[in-house]
Order: sequence, then C-alpha cells, then structure tokens
Amino acid sequence: MPTETTSSQGPLDGIRVLDLSAYIAGPYACSLLADLGAEVIKIEPPQGDTLRQYPSTLPQESRAFLGTNRSKLGIVLDLKKREGQEVLLRLVDGADVLVHNFRPGVPVRLGIDYERLRERNPRLIYCALTGYGARGPLKDKAGYDQVLQSITGICSLQGSPGEPQIVYGSVVDYYAASQIAYGVTAALYRRERTGEGQNVGVSLLGSALAMQSGRFIWAENEGRDAGRDIRSGGITGIHPTREGFIYISANTPHFWQSFCELSGLPELSANPDYNTVRKRARHAEEIVPRIRAALRCRTALEWEELFGDRVPCGAVRPIEDMFDHPQVLAEGMVAEFEHPNAGRYRGLAKPIKFSETACADPYAAPALGQHTAELLARYGYSEQDLRRLRELGVIPV
Repeated sequence: MPTETTSSQGPLDGIRVLDLSAYIAGPYACSLLADLGAEVIKIEPPQGDTLRQYPSTLPQESRAFLGTNRSKLGIVLDLKKREGQEVLLRLVDGADVLVHNFRPGVPVRLGIDYERLRERNPRLIYCALTGYGARGPLKDKAGYDQVLQSITGICSLQGSPGEPQIVYGSVVDYYAASQIAYGVTAALYRRERTGEGQNVGVSLLGSALAMQSGRFIWAENEGRDAGRDIRSGGITGIHPTREGFIYISANTPHFWQSFCELSGLPELSANPDYNTVRKRARHAEEIVPRIRAALRCRTALEWEELFGDRVPCGAVRPIEDMFDHPQVLAEGMVAEFEHPNAGRYRGLAKPIKFSETACADPYAAPALGQHTAELLARYGYSEQDLRRLRELGVIPV
C-alpha cells in the first residue's frame, strides 16, 4: 500500500507543486499532476479546505476531499498573518508550480500575486483558476460549477425544453482541472526550452464553453432558435428493460443494422425512412416505443451480453460495481489507501499509462496539516522556529 513516503516516479518526477486551491477544480488538477509524478504540497488555512466540511457518509473525513486530493503532502498555514506569508514565500523559492483559485484581488492582498512571486522565482509556473477570467465585468465574482452550467447553456440543453437540468458530478470543475493540468504541463515544457516561468490563466467560464465546442457554433444568418442539441433523437440513450436500464448507441449504419437484427426489429433497418441518424431523429416518436417494447423482453445485463461488440451499449450500474469490475482491475485503476482518520479505503489509481515511464504510485489525501512540521523542517525551520510559529497561530499546534 503506497504511502506519502513512496519515492515519486512518472514524467513529472522532480517537479514541486504548491496547491493553495480549494473545492474541486484546482485541487483535482494538482492530483492529476501528482499522478504524473510531481510532488504536491497542499497548503490549507487553519479551518481547512471547505470541501472537508461537505456532507459525507464517512464519519471522519469527506469522501469528496479524499477523492480529489490523493497523493499530496498537507500543511496548514495562516496566510492572513505576515509570518504565514513569509513561510509561503520560502516555499515558493523552491517550487516549480503554484496553483490557486482565489478571486483576482486576494493574491495582491496576501502578497502572492504573480508579479511579486515572479521577482522571487522567475522560473515559477503560476496558475490562477478563476470563475470568469481575469478581466471583464464579472472578474471579481466567485464562480461555481452549477452556476456556470446554468449561465452557459449546459442546463437548458441537458433537460427537455422548458425543464432545464443540472448535470451532477461537478463536470465543469473536473474539466477545468484537466485544463489546468495540461496548461501547467505545457508551460513546464516551454520552461525547459526558455528557462522562463509564466502565468497560466484558467476559468470555469472558459472550461464550460470549451466542453461545449460542438454546440458553441453560430453560423452567419442563423437565428437564436438554431438547433444545437447533438443528441440523436432519443434512440441513442438510456432505455428501460425487463430489469434495469441500458444505454445504447446505434448511430452508424452498421450499428443500427446490428441493433435492429439482434433486438428482433429487422423491419426498422429495412425501412428507408429510418436509414440515417437525421431521419431516425425525425421519426423518433414512431421508433422509440417499438425499441422499448422489444427491450422489455430481456434484462439490461442480458442485452449487454447479447449485443456484445456488435452494438455499443452498457447496462446502467452503480459506481460500487467498478471497484471489482474485471476491466477496471485489469487496468490497475484501483488502489488501497491508508488514512489517519478515514482508515483503509480503495480509490482511483494511475488513470494515465506510459509505455516508457513508470507511473507514480498514489497515496492517501492528507489529514489537515498532517505534514506541516516535516515539510517546514525540510525547508530549514528549526524546532524553535516551529514552536514560535505555533505560538503565533501560523501553523497548528
């Protein structure tokens, strides 16, 4: 079982990341960098990351916090105190990357804005995640996943007309995390060639629009009522069966023919009115009831086995099934972790594979302030220094 003392491996081995972010997008981006071998130091305020307080059926720790903060070392610093800011600046001197999601005015107030830190460490990759970007009328407004879903059209297109729906699972946050991770790694690549750091800006607004690139097209002379929904008329989607639900995708001619054959509806594939995705979308009210009647003959798992490789499909399962799914296990995507508060648990491991580079072994998310003394000692703080910082309330007792 990997622990925080495990030697780092991976293509970002030797890169040190300071994670000052909270909630999901920034923290998970830093976990993605840790997956690539970077050493990530999570710096939290005395009250901890807000995500630690989110509802959870785990008694001692937030499930969401554990999942989005794997493979990090954790320290607590009170950055509202001058001494806390001084400690952070010493950490910055030895860092390669800093990630935060403060509102634009906060870093200046804390003395950790990019211009100031660049003077101390010109090689620093500084990534600021904001809700709406660094300019414009909303630049100082806090951004949240489901707010951005609402204002960017995701909710209106997710639901039926007149009934907008949230896409649960913090999809904008997780997509923004990927944006941060690839932006930071690109900046690190450039630094290898130039020796220079830079400021990387990522916003939830940009992420919410980027993940809708297939919809975010407005051709000349189109009206506001242009169809932007790229779903295929309800035929591709989740359908009820005799027991459970199954998702079916049968857009190509080959898959459509196979689906009709295996479900006992060969007459549908023979009908020229239904021989393209667009035609089937136009006739969905005729086709879908017949498909659903046929699917009632078997269970979702039976259909999944019958369709096999001939029809893209998947029986709807709870996430608990994934911990022991043979494909997930074959890919080595589950690891066991040991946490000082949460105890032993299983979670995600090594989502990216490299042919020539060993992947970093994951370890548990840190307890609040777990590695504070250990890390500050590494940066030259003596026991007397640590005692003084505790007395001042800069670090935990």
